[in-house]
Amino acid sequence: DRVARAREFHSALRPGAYGGLAIGLLGALLLGLTPLGSRLVSWAGRPFGDHWIAQAVLGGLLIVLVAEILTLPFAAWRHTVVVRYGISTQTWGPWAVDVAKSFAVGAVIGAVALLGFFTVTRLAPRWWWAFGAVGAAALVVLLSFVLPVVVEPVFNKFTPMAAGPLRTELMDLAARDGVPVKDVLVADASRRTRAVNAYVSGFGPTRRIVVYDTLLTEAAPAEVVSVAAHELGHAKRHDVLTGTVIGALGAAAAVIALYLLGSLGWLLRWAGVDAMGEPRAIALLLALVTLAGLAGGPAQALVSRRVEARADAHALALTGDPAAFEAMQRRLGSVNLSDPDPPAWEYLMSASHPSTVERIAAARAFARGER
Repeated sequence: DRVARAREFHSALRPGAYGGLAIGLLGALLLGLTPLGSRLVSWAGRPFGDHWIAQAVLGGLLIVLVAEILTLPFAAWRHTVVVRYGISTQTWGPWAVDVAKSFAVGAVIGAVALLGFFTVTRLAPRWWWAFGAVGAAALVVLLSFVLPVVVEPVFNKFTPMAAGPLRTELMDLAARDGVPVKDVLVADASRRTRAVNAYVSGFGPTRRIVVYDTLLTEAAPAEVVSVAAHELGHAKRHDVLTGTVIGALGAAAAVIALYLLGSLGWLLRWAGVDAMGEPRAIALLLALVTLAGLAGGPAQALVSRRVEARADAHALALTGDPAAFEAMQRRLGSVNLSDPDPPAWEYLMSASHPSTVERIAAARAFARGER
């Protein structure tokens, strides 16, 4: 019954998810590969004398806002589904506030990135690709350090876990694993969702184990320890740091690729712009980034699944408790309504974690002594 309900849930989600993906892609292409996007940027800057800063910041925000509005009905569709299946605990008011917060955070980050990018293109018109690549990489690294400390509290409240056996066991687990952890925090996830989760956040002195309050009410202590051990595996292997470095290199490569694509006269003519380094090309940049993200999605998902499988193996070795690991995977699947064995095409395209079936199989193999 639980498997059937999970599959019904994902079947209900798919039309909105893939519909939103398709409309988002079409919208990005319409804005970026026609003069429409460049005209919107010009319109945003016109009240300010067509100043390049107004075009870069306000024009960029307008383009992103249009893209968000196009996909907003599909996000609302998803919300109705997760409420109907008992995953979300939010009414429309708090949901709308979270949507507004997400847009505001993205707007601030985007405005800083666009202002920096087009400042470089103006100051170094021949070498902007080199300086821009360095700046993009630096921004990715900075955000990796700043977001956990600054942005996470915008969406959740975090309180130290009360002193007790579970907190002591989690701190001891981190110490035994050789991963320095400052604290164990509890996130008030229940005001938004019934889903269960935990993660390790931050670097160095800001690193902490974060546990959803829903996990504490739903799962046995041994299962909470199993999840924490998995997350410590990411920290032990420096997965976040490695991902940050890869992301920084990818951002630098993207800037260089944009510079090279700027030599394609037909592409610029389609977009109605003269050069890739002018603010009116913002919509074109967004379209190209969207296409690159879709093309690279399956490879990114494959890498993510391998990293997650390695963290699972770390958790099993660290705790030596495959029974608790299997119980936790069952609980994650039943509470979060995860499809235990999703369609192969969907798994290959977008699954960031091994399936529940694979993870339970890994636990049973560990129990048999197969490493």
